[in-house]
Amino acid sequence: MLFVRQAGTPGTRSACFPMDENADPSSLARAAALARARSWTGPALVAPARAAGQTAAAMGLRPSVVQALAEADHGGWSGLPYAKVAETEPDALASWLADPHAAPHGGESLAALAARVAAWLDAERRSPTIVICDVGVIRAVLGHALGLNPLAATRFDLAPLSTTELSSTRGGWRVAHVNRKATL
Repeated sequence: MLFVRQAGTPGTRSACFPMDENADPSSLARAAALARARSWTGPALVAPARAAGQTAAAMGLRPSVVQALAEADHGGWSGLPYAKVAETEPDALASWLADPHAAPHGGESLAALAARVAAWLDAERRSPTIVICDVGVIRAVLGHALGLNPLAATRFDLAPLSTTELSSTRGGWRVAHVNRKATL
């Protein structure tokens, strides 16, 4: 199962909490170049976010939208710069960073995201499949595959349009690679 982190957005460039926004045109051009450089086979799945759908379209894919692949709802922090939240709500941010069940922003906790993604991943098990989604979902996938708690999984850096690959085994999941930069 090949995970492609969706194309970058204005919020990605500005270090903001994720929200549903359009992908950057330059990032979509890179996604199209990536598709020309690599042949994609198998079913394609995509998160419901606009940027994920635009990335899939730029790559020439006709994916099925899967709600379980949605990025975590960051509630009142959606679209806000991390630095602003750290300045205006330092205790709430500290709680969120220390407790995977905390959701001081009024959205979805990291633990809830991890549980949702793990349930989907274990039910899916199709291979080869291409999945286009954002960073939180890929981190949750890696956390589940490696048996990490949701906070430990946030330590993975995953660049826009990078790939992460897993394969299904009888005993769970194997990680083939993480954050592989697209070579065009």
